[in-house]
Amino acid sequence: MLIHSASQLLTLAGGPQRGHELGRLGLIEDGAVLVRGGLIEAVGPSAVLRAAYPNEDLWDAGGRVVMPGFVDPHTHLVWAGDRAQEFEWRTQGKTYTEIAAAGGGILATVRATREAPLETLIEQARQRAWTMLRHGTTTAEAKTGYGLTPESELRLLEAILQLNQEGPLELVPTYLAAHDVPPEFRSDPQAYVDQLCTEMLPAVRQWWQTHAPGRPLPFVDVFCERIAFDLAQSRQILVRARELGFGLKIHADEFESLGGARLAVELGATSADHLVKTPPEDIRALAASETVAVALPCTPFGLAQPEYTPARAILDAGGLLALATDLNPGTAWCESMPFVIALACRYLKLTPAEAIAAATINAAAAIGAADRLGSLEPGKQADLIVLDVPDYRHLGYRFGTNPVLRVMKRGRWVV
Repeated sequence: MLIHSASQLLTLAGGPQRGHELGRLGLIEDGAVLVRGGLIEAVGPSAVLRAAYPNEDLWDAGGRVVMPGFVDPHTHLVWAGDRAQEFEWRTQGKTYTEIAAAGGGILATVRATREAPLETLIEQARQRAWTMLRHGTTTAEAKTGYGLTPESELRLLEAILQLNQEGPLELVPTYLAAHDVPPEFRSDPQAYVDQLCTEMLPAVRQWWQTHAPGRPLPFVDVFCERIAFDLAQSRQILVRARELGFGLKIHADEFESLGGARLAVELGATSADHLVKTPPEDIRALAASETVAVALPCTPFGLAQPEYTPARAILDAGGLLALATDLNPGTAWCESMPFVIALACRYLKLTPAEAIAAATINAAAAIGAADRLGSLEPGKQADLIVLDVPDYRHLGYRFGTNPVLRVMKRGRWVV
């Protein structure tokens, strides 16, 4: 298929964009893209490609923007229930920590998720996955973390595998059994950390090799905060995960800095996420590494907090910045990457072009997939979206509605 007559074709060509390079869109006016066998075969001006490929099936973009599908590199896609009550509490002035201490927070979702059958978890997550797809997300990372027992965490991994297999949204799994200390270990958190390292992580590796042979191992993530796992515990978990061959991620510096961002750099983590309270010296360390800094603006927005990831400081230091939704039931029930871009333009002070690059090619780097996703270049997967707008700057400028008209995944229209 030859998709032609795009007002603006955004290719995002050239790989992940560091520092002040962020925002290089590779824009082709009156652009076209040739798709064959689920891959991008050629991009260029419409007149050139129509002359070079006269026998292709045609699809007229009609003066709309065509660009890569969004990659959402941080989601908690699979859970049961909701926490609407907690939202009301927050509007009354209760803090995240106070709600967690009262039995809310992550552990409230853990209780509901443990009780839900696998079929219920898949059905509820499927609805969210389709909402993400309709808003232009073609690939998403998906974490476990609402089971916190060996059996329930594997059940969440199974749900992610099944949803990925049925598609069309492509899912990249992350094992987040270190999301919080489970109720059974509240009096001895270190015992849970030890169980994670000696029993759960080796069991996950074995389970994965049986249930997903030939696929890369999932990432392993840890919530490095005083209310969850301290720096030493986070190090213990991630070092053990690295020894077993897992890729690494970390939740760091959301509420206070414990050194999680620097730990991510030291261990070669693929990404460090949240980074609201990251100090300047850790920002410099991140910028000197290949670890992607993933900003999650929906989370402080959802918590009505004034502080956001210091994106401009990260870019000024030369860092790799990506954007994600942090889709979760407590603080950021948001499936829309266009809304994330709108927030990033306002609160992270990004331009629309910078936010788009952070939501595509750099987001692909945050899941280790920039070699095949995140841009429209020959040989890459044909994941693209058509926006019902004439200019890419409508992303960021507009919010509250869905600008996505069509979605292509692996060369097939799915929306």
